[in-house]
Amino acid sequence: MRLLSILLCICLAGSSMASDILPYQIHQKELPNGLKVVSIPYDSPGIVAFYIVVRVGSRDEVEKGKTGFAHFFEHMMFRGTEKYSKEKYSEMLKSTGASANANTSIDRTVYHMTGSAEHLTTMFMLEADRFQNLKYSVQDFKTEAGAVKGEYTKNNASPYSKLYEATNNTAFTTHTYKHTTMGFFEDIVDMPNQYDYSIEFFKRFYRPEYCTIIVVGDAQPDMVNSMAERFFGKWEKGNFKSTIPVEPLQTETRYTHLQVPQFPPYLDLNFKTPAFSLERNDYHALSILSQLLFSESAPLYKKLVVEEQKARSLEGGIYPSRDPNLFSASASLINASDMPYVKSMILKAIEAVKTGQIDTVALQATKERIRYSFAMSMDSPDAIANAVSMYTWVTGDPASLNRSYEMFDKVTVNDLMRVANKYLRAEVLTIATISPDEKPTLE
Repeated sequence: MRLLSILLCICLAGSSMASDILPYQIHQKELPNGLKVVSIPYDSPGIVAFYIVVRVGSRDEVEKGKTGFAHFFEHMMFRGTEKYSKEKYSEMLKSTGASANANTSIDRTVYHMTGSAEHLTTMFMLEADRFQNLKYSVQDFKTEAGAVKGEYTKNNASPYSKLYEATNNTAFTTHTYKHTTMGFFEDIVDMPNQYDYSIEFFKRFYRPEYCTIIVVGDAQPDMVNSMAERFFGKWEKGNFKSTIPVEPLQTETRYTHLQVPQFPPYLDLNFKTPAFSLERNDYHALSILSQLLFSESAPLYKKLVVEEQKARSLEGGIYPSRDPNLFSASASLINASDMPYVKSMILKAIEAVKTGQIDTVALQATKERIRYSFAMSMDSPDAIANAVSMYTWVTGDPASLNRSYEMFDKVTVNDLMRVANKYLRAEVLTIATISPDEKPTLE
């Protein structure tokens, strides 16, 4: 029955494009303290996914020398409270049959678990305790800060991670997207000395008005709302709001390079593009454009990767973000000497779009593939909760998921031409490269 509902949704979309992409009702409630509660009944007997979305990420790390704290709390939240130690938390979680994890990005931190609906009360109790009562010693803080430093060192052993960090630091001069989720290394090194600031950071952002609870699965909305009120209703609202610096207009191409011997040459073109929005379809058009240009079915991929074998891979995309970010096109090359040619071919493909050289059949197929792939992936409470969480943190409204997919459907050739001309320009381009050379030739 569930598969039939999804397929019906797809069929309707192919004709009228009027149906919601998510064929399950999204129930929403906001508590007096600002906490949002989202529940989606789903025919998955005995299973629920429990998510808490915190709208804080590296974007909110505005103080100089204080980067990396959003990610730090992803770690710290698993160290236990006075009521439930780290060991007790794990023990009780195991008793529910649940698994728990968390992840941090530029705009949000998400805590999630999936387990038996029979133990939903226990899930609420455990999460309510650590979100409202997290306390840790100076020693616990320093231990976890050391673990974060170790994670940074491990990640940055990869040239790709180093280049990603350098790209952001070059593309942005002022906005907090300048640093990655991990933060600047010098700030991470100093983090063990920032215990007092960590307490302040938690007090600022781990407040009900920044959070949304999402429950998907074998649980009725009335029960979910009742549990939210019971366990989170007395959570005190805060009054802090981040002031995010505005990135100045970029006016010329920027470059960053890593010299890495005996490593595959790499070319990454990054254009400044708009924040995710439901007021205009710029993001949606750029997202479709990236697939038309750089997916494995794209003519450019077949030329560079399959036929000419100049590149090992070709890919591109745009990440949904609350503020203007980057549209990227990247290629792993066979030979560094081919970098100017590959760059010119990517830019040539972009220029062709600007003049309307767009395969309308491919455009329609891409839109249908986006819709179909998403609909068919909604096959578990966790998958649904994860998708809804994305729209929760990027727009503040989980139901915006349906409207977003409507906007994908409505993208036209003119939209693709418009966004290519508006955003994919040399003045807003940051080029990042890896090669054995001290300075690669790009012309």
